[in-house]
Amino acid sequence: MAKIEGFRVKNFKSLKDVTLGRLRRQPQNQPLTPMTAVIGKNGVGKSALFEAFGFLADALKSGVEEACDARGRGGFERLRTQGQTGPIGFNVYYKARANAWPITYGVFIETDKSGRPYVIHEEMHEDRGNNSPTHFLILYQGQGMVWKGNQAGRQIDETTEGFDFSELRKLIREGEKQFQDAEFITLEDRRKLGIATLGALTQHPRIVAFRQFIEGWYLSYFTPDAARGLPLAGPQRHLNVHGDNLSNVVQFMEREYPERFQFILKEIAERIPGIDRIETERTADDRLLLKFNDKGFQDPFYAQQMSDGTLKVFAYLLLLNNPTPPPFLCIEEPENGLYHKLLETLAHEFREHASEREDGSQVFITTHQPYFVNALDPKEVWILEKGADGFSTIRRASDDPVVNNMVAEGLPLGGLWYSDYLDAR
Repeated sequence: MAKIEGFRVKNFKSLKDVTLGRLRRQPQNQPLTPMTAVIGKNGVGKSALFEAFGFLADALKSGVEEACDARGRGGFERLRTQGQTGPIGFNVYYKARANAWPITYGVFIETDKSGRPYVIHEEMHEDRGNNSPTHFLILYQGQGMVWKGNQAGRQIDETTEGFDFSELRKLIREGEKQFQDAEFITLEDRRKLGIATLGALTQHPRIVAFRQFIEGWYLSYFTPDAARGLPLAGPQRHLNVHGDNLSNVVQFMEREYPERFQFILKEIAERIPGIDRIETERTADDRLLLKFNDKGFQDPFYAQQMSDGTLKVFAYLLLLNNPTPPPFLCIEEPENGLYHKLLETLAHEFREHASEREDGSQVFITTHQPYFVNALDPKEVWILEKGADGFSTIRRASDDPVVNNMVAEGLPLGGLWYSDYLDAR
């Protein structure tokens, strides 16, 4: 399954310029681990980092203008880092398969004369171990070049990664003479990502694979109140971002994967004492009730009566045991509403899913909970802080040899965090 090795955000909220993991220009950095957790104080930018992934997914789905306004984001100028004038930018450094060349996807978003956001620049290139990357997509203001197939492309000096696009304009203007093997394209709508259009064409398999990768991301905005709703009956394969189709997913698992569903129930019983059986019940108006049968009671409890923690644990176990899990699973503060002794177990569940399942998701989590961090390795933990200039900075816990030595001696990482050993020195 595809994995993100590095992620860079520029001019997005408090993230003026933040990089996690490895990029092409930073080969000395270690790539992101299968499970990544970001910790830090309130207001340092953890939610902004989570939102950066969500923004990119929304931009692919509905375009950059709608993405700027979706989920209460408030528009482009509310998103651009305060005091900055350059475009908002994202770089994703990923591998489609373990043995594939790493691919960089970069997109920069600006506003036009009327203040509407649009894609000023978009590119994709492979890192084949050469001095210059092999580009197979270059777009500037909706015009540019694309190369077909899995191997096609051209080595082009990295003049396009910054905010000065003069060389890029010249390259595209003269490209028809230089690159006879390229297809020159003009997009109808500059507010849509180029990969949204080209990723629907089979002659561009690398772009298709990347588009499908982002479309498969699951960013959890799960709220227990949404899961207590009464959806219309009908099995559904995947849990949606708010969790209001929890009953539908249970109906699907009961029907299609009864053995796996029984395993989930066993896991639930081990973590939440008393739960004996979970099943759905169809009402007279064709809606679904989610029933929890407790060993100590004759009558079942319904989702509307269950605690937030029970519903969250159940939803996470459904996610982790999905027969076709998402390639990238992003969860903000999973500890909310959970008993503290469940957190280390939950962290182990996430890691096992990410590391040991061949088809497991890459897991990205933000957390405030030292009990959750106790189960993690320093390589899996990133510390987000506010710099002296008010902008966010980030570093890996394993970059501190003192922290590595203390964890090697048996001290839990969450305890070190609680005791301020992870603070910048």
